[in-house]
Amino acid sequence: MEENLKSGYKKLILCAPTGVGKSLVGATVSSYFDSSFTITASKHLQDQYIQDIPFLKPVKGKQNFPCLKIMESEKVSNSRRAMRWGLTCDKGQCQEKVIKNGKEITEICKFKPKIKQVEENKHEENSCYYYLQKYDALVSKHSLWNYHAYFQIMKFNKKMFEDYLDRKISIFDEAHKIEDQIIQFVGFEIFNGQIEECNLNTERYDFSDLDSMIQLTDDIAYSYAKKIKDKKEEPDFQTNPDYDSISKMERRYDRAAQAKIDILTDKDNFVVNEPQKDFNGNFRNISLKPIDVSKFSKSFFNTEYQIFMSATIDLKSFCQNMGLKEDEVAFIDTPKSPFPIEHRSIEFLNIKRLSYGSTESDELEVIQTIDRILNEHSKERGLILTSSIPRCQKILRNLSPENAKRVRICHSKNIDGKTQNEIISEHSKDSTGVLLSSSLWEGVDLKDDLSRFQIIAKVPYPNYTEKRIKAKMEKFPLWYTSQTLTKILQGFGRSIRSETDWAKTYVLDKAIHNVFFKAQSMIPKAYHDILGIEDL
Repeated sequence: MEENLKSGYKKLILCAPTGVGKSLVGATVSSYFDSSFTITASKHLQDQYIQDIPFLKPVKGKQNFPCLKIMESEKVSNSRRAMRWGLTCDKGQCQEKVIKNGKEITEICKFKPKIKQVEENKHEENSCYYYLQKYDALVSKHSLWNYHAYFQIMKFNKKMFEDYLDRKISIFDEAHKIEDQIIQFVGFEIFNGQIEECNLNTERYDFSDLDSMIQLTDDIAYSYAKKIKDKKEEPDFQTNPDYDSISKMERRYDRAAQAKIDILTDKDNFVVNEPQKDFNGNFRNISLKPIDVSKFSKSFFNTEYQIFMSATIDLKSFCQNMGLKEDEVAFIDTPKSPFPIEHRSIEFLNIKRLSYGSTESDELEVIQTIDRILNEHSKERGLILTSSIPRCQKILRNLSPENAKRVRICHSKNIDGKTQNEIISEHSKDSTGVLLSSSLWEGVDLKDDLSRFQIIAKVPYPNYTEKRIKAKMEKFPLWYTSQTLTKILQGFGRSIRSETDWAKTYVLDKAIHNVFFKAQSMIPKAYHDILGIEDL
């Protein structure tokens, strides 16, 4: 990597599997320069960085800190108790509009320090925990962010903090997730609750037409602007102002207004997805998303140097997606995994080729094989990965009663209201528990005996019935294959997290060989041994 930097490359991609020490590589490069941003995908990964690399100053979200203002109003003096009770900063108001001497002014929370005070170490001792850590990271030479916080400040607060954003290098960990993160800041998602709150009639709009959806976005923005104005003019507001509702409406107005600007800048790059409906067939939400994010990605890559790291990343596809020139990017592909091959073995059972047109007998044969594997691992914990929530439910319905009792369906949102972490915690206390999911392909570490076997039941192709995915696939065929391959390879690594860890992987869907054939040039070298890549 040092040779590439000295050769003049300012953008580098490091493709390296779990166990190589990507975070330490990133930290070494950060310290090589006098200032840096490190950006990662989750709180879990942030905690790992904080433990291993103390010179990085972290920025965590408001939900991780107690709100001193709420604590004062609720007469709670203990921070731990406030956190248990959910009195967190994301529920507090950092600024409120109040009437003083007959004039409306913006009043800042008395606990919120100014960034200059933090920089000069002159802030009050009892200052907001959230802003202390955020400003401490901004004034420090090296800081650690999650993607949402970093992209938020780069898109909406760049001018406000421009004196503190001049860093030499950015290290983007889990870089294969960047596109999904950018999409959260470009385009617009319209919910039924917004339409009802704005007193708009859905029958006036064509949910398949982009111009109609732009009009709806504009009508939502106009409605919130009018609501804000009307609210402020109410007699009750003068005597008992409700600044909380005003603040919420202002945020919703800003989001809708900005979305309209983004979309009108390049209408041909946006697509309207099919509206989502509830169980009764009523409208729930609809999204307007960009096809090509490269037109927006450069605004988030502001430093002179950038390093993109992932265990599953392909040079050609990534550069195409991010709008980077291949000949200007150095690509480092780690040739070998540090984990013994016998600890991460994969057995391709080739049961059936599954697709939307699969027969019922094909589906049941795959589920019968899952049942047999569960019997073989009756005294161990494991993981079953498939492509959709309906497939999860079908698998569970058709397992034997004994094995069905072992299985917990686990997603970010679950029917019983439990979080993903709560279900995984339950799983850890069940000596023969098995997780079943269409969303745990990445972002979860089932180390050691949390999972000694994993079953890939169905290849996780992106859902091409979604208009945005179909449009992207037609414009960038390479992207569709790359997305599928990335998810498969991420799934392979869920249960093997260290050199001493081990688990057996079973692949049931024959279609996986077609993916590997199409993606031969994209498969990282560290996976060649377990895939027998020379035989493809």
